[in-house]
Amino acid sequence: MIDEPGGSIVFDARLSRRTVLGSLCAFGAATVLPSAVLPPGAAAAPVRRSPALHSTGRRVAVLGGGMAGLTVAHELIERGFEVTVYEPKALGGKARSIPSPGTGAGGRRDLPGEHGFRFFPGFYQHIPETMRRIPFPGNPNGVFDNLVAGPAFRMSMPDGPDLTAPASIAPLRFDVYDPSSLQQSLGAAFSLGGAIPPHELEVFLRKLVMFLTSCIERRDTEWEHQTWSQTLEADGKSKAYRDILVSALTRQLVAARPATVSTRTIGIMGQAFVWNAMGTVPAYGHLDRLLSAPTNEAWIYPWAALLRNLGVRFEMGWAAESLDIDGGKITGARVVDGDGNRATVDADWFVAAMPVERAVPLWSPRILAADPRLEGMRQLTTDWMVGIQYFLRRSTPVAQGHVAYLGSPWALTSISQAQFWRGSFAGRYGDGSAHDCLSVDISDWDTPGILYGKTAEECTAQEVAAETWEQMKLCLNDSGDHVLHDDEVVSWFLDPGVRWDAAAGRNTNDTPLLINTAGSWTNRPDARTAIPNLFLAGDYVRTDIDLATMESANESARAAVAALLEAAGSPAAPPSLYRLHEPPELAPARQIDADRYRAGLPHLLGT
Repeated sequence: MIDEPGGSIVFDARLSRRTVLGSLCAFGAATVLPSAVLPPGAAAAPVRRSPALHSTGRRVAVLGGGMAGLTVAHELIERGFEVTVYEPKALGGKARSIPSPGTGAGGRRDLPGEHGFRFFPGFYQHIPETMRRIPFPGNPNGVFDNLVAGPAFRMSMPDGPDLTAPASIAPLRFDVYDPSSLQQSLGAAFSLGGAIPPHELEVFLRKLVMFLTSCIERRDTEWEHQTWSQTLEADGKSKAYRDILVSALTRQLVAARPATVSTRTIGIMGQAFVWNAMGTVPAYGHLDRLLSAPTNEAWIYPWAALLRNLGVRFEMGWAAESLDIDGGKITGARVVDGDGNRATVDADWFVAAMPVERAVPLWSPRILAADPRLEGMRQLTTDWMVGIQYFLRRSTPVAQGHVAYLGSPWALTSISQAQFWRGSFAGRYGDGSAHDCLSVDISDWDTPGILYGKTAEECTAQEVAAETWEQMKLCLNDSGDHVLHDDEVVSWFLDPGVRWDAAAGRNTNDTPLLINTAGSWTNRPDARTAIPNLFLAGDYVRTDIDLATMESANESARAAVAALLEAAGSPAAPPSLYRLHEPPELAPARQIDADRYRAGLPHLLGT
C-alpha cells in the first residue's frame, strides 16, 4: 500500500496478500497510537501501470473512485464480480483528506487539509451501513464507530447575539394530526429564541406544514418547480428571516441559491432534519456527527485496503475520456493518464461513477442516440462549495459542533475539529505548533466580501484566506469576547481544486457541486440507462435523498449495482436501499391533499 500525494492510495499488483494485510495492521496501529507513523514506504512514488485489458468474464469497469465508485466496487466484489476502478486523482473524491504538503516534522504527519469538512446527519442510512462493513482495529462496528456526535450547534451573527442550541430537540409528539396542531408543535422548535418576527415565522411554518402534508404528486410537480425564495415569500421579510430561514437552509447547508434551488429538494432535506432533531425516527442516529480523525485515516484508507484485499483492482492516474459503442452496447472505455498515454479498457459492464461535469463529455452523439435521456444532463447546474482550514496555535472550540455564520457574505460554516479527534493534534500533525484545525466551508463564491470588496472567485488564495478569517471574526468577536486572534494562525490550507488564473483574474474549480435547481428533476437520469451494460452512479442520479451528498452518491451506487445484477442475471441479493422517513401519522393529511390535487385544488393551507 502506497500513500500517494493528495491523499489517495495506489495498490501495486506486486504486493502479496500477506503484505497488504500486514500494511493494514500497521496502518491500524498508526491510527490508534498517537505516536505511530505510517508504514515504511508510505511516501514512495506511485507505480504507473497500464490498465488491465484481459478478458475473463463478469468484468466490471468502474470509472471513478470517489464515494460512488468505491461503493459500487464494494457491493460488486462481495457478489463475485471482477472489479477494476479507474481513478484519475485520488480515492475518496471530494470526501477525502488532502494533506498539506511539507508541513509534517519530527515524525508527525502533514497537517490535514480537506475539500470540506465531513458531516453525517443522523438520517443518513446508506453510508452508516457501508461503514459497519469496513473493519477498523478495535472497533466492533468497524469504521462506523469512528463517528462521534457534536452535541450542539451555533448560529453566529455580526452585531447580534449568537444562538447556541442542542443538536436534538424535545421529541415531537403527534398527539393531534391536523395541520394546525402540527404547525403549533413546530413553532416551538423554530422560534430560535425570538430571532424571527412572529408573523414571519408563521409564514415559514405554514409553508413547512404544507410541504409535510402534501401528497407526492404535488411535491413532484408544484414544489419541484418553485424556488425556495418563492415558496417562503422572501421579498420584504426581515434580515433575520432571510438570513436564517431562507439562506442558511440553502446557501450554507448545500451551497444552493435560494432564488434557484427547488423547494422539493430543500423540503425533503428540511423534513429529514426536523424528524431527526425531534427524535421521531428510532432508526436515525445523532443529528450532527463527524469523524474522529481525518477522513483518510478514519475511513478512506481502511475502505480501500478492504476492497484491495477482497480483490478490487485500482488503476490510479487514469481518467475516462470517451466510450465506444457498437450494436447498442458499450464495447470499451478510452482512458488517458496524466502523461497523455491512452488505452482502451475492455469489460463486460461499465459504471460511470464520476461527477456530472465529467460524465457529460462522455455522451457522444452515438451514446445519446442509444439513450436520449442522457442529453438532459447537460442542463444540470453546478456551483462551488469549497473548504479552507486554519491551523491554530491553541485549541479553539468555537462550538461543540458546527457553526453557521449567518449573514456572512460568503455563507460560511465551520467546525473546530481537534476537540473531536482522538489523540493530541499537535503530537500527530505538523511541526507541533498547531493545536487545532478550524475547518471552514465557503458556500458563496459570487458575493463581494468585506475586506477587498471582491467575490471569492475573484480573490487569490491569500485573499480568500484573509477574507474568510475576517468574516468569521466579524461574527464571533462582535460581543467583545475575542474568540479568534490573528497571531494564532500557524498556517492555512485551501482546497487545491481551486486554482488562480492570473490572466483571467479569477479562480477555476476542479470540484464543483451539483445544485438541484427548480425543475431539474426531469433532467436527472436513473442509475440504469437504456444501454444494457452501462450504469450511472453519482450524486446527480435520481435518489430518495435528492441532494448532492455522500449519502446520495452511495445510494445511487447501490441502485446501479442492483440494476447491473438484474441485467447480468445474478442470483445475488441486491444491496439494501433505504427511504427517508414519512410519518404514518401524517398519511391522512397527505391523502386529503392527494384528493385535492387530483381535483385540481390547492393545498388546504394554500387557500
